[in-house]
Amino acid sequence: MSQGDDQQRDLIANLDFHVEAGFDLFLDEAPHDRFAEADAPEPARPVAPPRERTAPAVRDESFRTELPQRGAPPAPAPAAARTFGQSASAKPGEAAGDARARAKDVQSLEELEALLAGFDGCPLKFTAKNLVFADGNPAAKLMFIGEAPGADEDRVGKPFMGRSGKLLDRMMAAVGLDRTNAYVTNIVPWRPPGNRNPTPQEVSICKPFIERQIELANPDLIVCLGSPATQAITGTKDGILKARGRFFPYRVGDREIRALATLHPAYLLRQPLQKRLAWRDFRTLRAALDGKA
Repeated sequence: MSQGDDQQRDLIANLDFHVEAGFDLFLDEAPHDRFAEADAPEPARPVAPPRERTAPAVRDESFRTELPQRGAPPAPAPAAARTFGQSASAKPGEAAGDARARAKDVQSLEELEALLAGFDGCPLKFTAKNLVFADGNPAAKLMFIGEAPGADEDRVGKPFMGRSGKLLDRMMAAVGLDRTNAYVTNIVPWRPPGNRNPTPQEVSICKPFIERQIELANPDLIVCLGSPATQAITGTKDGILKARGRFFPYRVGDREIRALATLHPAYLLRQPLQKRLAWRDFRTLRAALDGKA
């Protein structure tokens, strides 16, 4: 075997070794000693010339806010901020007591609406666009009470103006009713943010107003639409699917008014199969209006 054959065999063996070791790609035709390159000194970095010193800029102190000294009394807030803060931070019990004291002296529905327009005890007033007081015929013997306004009602300023309102109108029409012979309102006259249900605290603050509204309207029958209205008016703890279709007594002085619980139209839009239950309730309502139930 010649010397050339031995060199070729050594090269092939060397390549096989590198392939087995994972070296399967050459990046350059000429070999490089990376260890020697790593030990080589780093090239000197260019030194930047020194910067000329300039005079410091003069700071504008016109908008500087002085921090209060320790122990000093806080600065008074603007009048608008004080009014909003006091209203929004009032305790629910105090606000409800204030609402009850004011509502009992009101002698008409018009006065009650004006009182609500100037009442700042419920925080919902500051997030809503409009007061949503009532719609329909206040002299009617039938009163529908929902839970709270939605976005459409908040924009228009009247209850049940959106999709749920149109469904309520169709439900009323199915038993020969409309808003000329019914009075429509909510237990809370301001829209909760995001169309959520009103909280128990918000209901307790507004409850004296809806109670006075019922006294002034003096209906023969009340229809509570949905669980919040049913629980607030009747005092029951049952859910609406258990309470619906039942009459509850509601006392106004020495007089007793019957309150019928049924499903809210907004719930029926989400659960169309439950319209059959609401239809039964409205047939019961029709029978009650005709003196047959």
